[in-house]
Amino acid sequence: MTRLTSHVFAALSACLYIRAVTSASVAISRTGWTATADSFETGNEPAKALDGNASSLWHSKYTPAPPDTLPNWIAVDMKATFNIHAISIQPRPSGNSNGRIGGHKIEISMDNTSWQTVAIGTFNNDATTKKTTFVTRQARYIKVTATSEAQNSVNQWTSVAEINVFHDVTGSTPTPYTAPVSGKGLWEKTINFPLVPAAVSLLTNGKVLMWSAFARDTFGGANGFTQTGIYDPATGQSSQLEVANTQHDMFCPGISLDFNGRVIVTGGSNAAKTSIYDPAGNAWTGASNMQIARGYQSTATCSDGRVFNIGGSWSGGSGGKNGEIYDPTSNTWSLLSGALVSPMLTADVGGVFRSDNHAWLFGWKSKTVFQAGPSIAMNWYDTVGSGTTTGAGNRLDDGHAMNGNAIMYDAPAGKILTAGGAQNYEDSDARTNAYVITLGAPKTNPTVAKTQSMTYARGFANGVVLPDGTVFVTGGQSRVKPFQDATAALIPELWNPGTGTWTQLNPMAIPRTYHSVAILLPDATVFQGGGGLCGASCAFNHFDAEIFVPPYLLNADGTRRTRPTINTVASTVNIGATLSITTNAAVSSFSLVRFGTATHTVNTDQRRIPLTPSGSGTSYTVVVPSDPGVALPGYWLLFAINSSGTPSVGKIIKVTL
Repeated sequence: MTRLTSHVFAALSACLYIRAVTSASVAISRTGWTATADSFETGNEPAKALDGNASSLWHSKYTPAPPDTLPNWIAVDMKATFNIHAISIQPRPSGNSNGRIGGHKIEISMDNTSWQTVAIGTFNNDATTKKTTFVTRQARYIKVTATSEAQNSVNQWTSVAEINVFHDVTGSTPTPYTAPVSGKGLWEKTINFPLVPAAVSLLTNGKVLMWSAFARDTFGGANGFTQTGIYDPATGQSSQLEVANTQHDMFCPGISLDFNGRVIVTGGSNAAKTSIYDPAGNAWTGASNMQIARGYQSTATCSDGRVFNIGGSWSGGSGGKNGEIYDPTSNTWSLLSGALVSPMLTADVGGVFRSDNHAWLFGWKSKTVFQAGPSIAMNWYDTVGSGTTTGAGNRLDDGHAMNGNAIMYDAPAGKILTAGGAQNYEDSDARTNAYVITLGAPKTNPTVAKTQSMTYARGFANGVVLPDGTVFVTGGQSRVKPFQDATAALIPELWNPGTGTWTQLNPMAIPRTYHSVAILLPDATVFQGGGGLCGASCAFNHFDAEIFVPPYLLNADGTRRTRPTINTVASTVNIGATLSITTNAAVSSFSLVRFGTATHTVNTDQRRIPLTPSGSGTSYTVVVPSDPGVALPGYWLLFAINSSGTPSVGKIIKVTL
């Protein structure tokens, strides 16, 4: 990998940003290309996927019976090296769905021997052309491997009408290749899904629950069902399910994880509904309706296990969306008449329909909830009895920061980073502002300090705390506009709490703006996906995610570092208790990162606890904080971090009262 100075990298980053805005994705001429496959039916040879005729196709061999079995592959020799960033696969004409690719892997190669995976996943079962985008790489060969058929898991056939490969062109000239910069992380691969993941949650088995709305590519109305899926990071594959038993269209909801790792989803398109996903039984169940119908609200799990809920005038009527609280034990919602929404309203030009959306909430000590934004005014909510509201001052000179981010990166110290956002929900310029809020005792004003601003203004971005305490902010756009990718910020930034400074990282391939999500995965990489959900003819639907490998996992040449391993640790631990850990090698620190959930820039579940170990060699003990407002019970990832700052794969730990 090329080594560049910080000044050169900054200039390169600016060029990459401009290039992404001004360049076009163009199909490369296939003249002279050839194709081979693991098998083919006579009359359906591999070359038919390159002939420009959508009515002809490559088909894996099916006579004489039995047919060749999956997986099937087709490989294309482009006869020269190109800088490619996308591959499209056109299924056979819609009159016959046999052989449509579902599960798949896409690889590239320079020599037809050594292959690199650039995409993996599951395509939806329809006749639309599937275009997979990834960060630009150099290749001569591509290979598409089908691991399942989209329409029928029993069938063993594969067919493709056309394959095209794309490169960036600026004007009439192919854009030169720029290698990823050393020390700036890597976008490893693209994961394709059968739906737009507009909401996600990490599950207790390490998989990712995701959903869109009543449809996989659009929203609208209270339809009573939701398209959901589960992504398995271990295989790269995902399933699809229509959830109808809870009569809940879960688009634009509040999301919180309870103490048992269940996903509590509230409101949205069916604005009064509550649905619960229990990973233990892999099942959705309905829960009691809320007292106040809501959409675009935020929820937060409290230190006693109840779930606080406030705001949400996008659906269920406008205004008056004061607080209420859910008790998972009794399955009841109770109004909190003293938890007032009015102090947390922004001055949005859209009125209360927009001004009570997406509160930045943090469950804290003594059953309180801190609201850090997006209004410039901050507030405390006490959830005892009928609730109370206590003003907590302003976020210094920040403005209202709708669709910005707030991340608790050091829970014992009460540290929260806020970044970005805009005065109004849409048609408004985003800002680069960043602040550190330090919480103390409940109902007292926190301290607020300005930290270095980001390089790129961002609204609709996502923030993820990493095991080492740095904060990864990714995606968004400089002028917020739903269902548009114009002004997208393609270069993520990493904030260092030790220095208070931001570092630009290698750019991603796919804009992530409105309806995008990002969460930390157990292997300490970041899942960033979605965006769009604006209908079948919309150009801004992103049925995919990209996986980011942070710098702490990489050597200077881009290869993976040797990671420490947690050999043994208990699967549960009480708050305030000592946790014994053994590792395969010496480490210098540990951290706990609570499971994340994300939709519409909001992730109230994630928080991080740094842990200082006692012991040496490969045997250590750490003490979990004793306050449930800090070590919020539920499921966490435990990471061991060595002296080079490299984290282990996270072990899933349940923290209990």
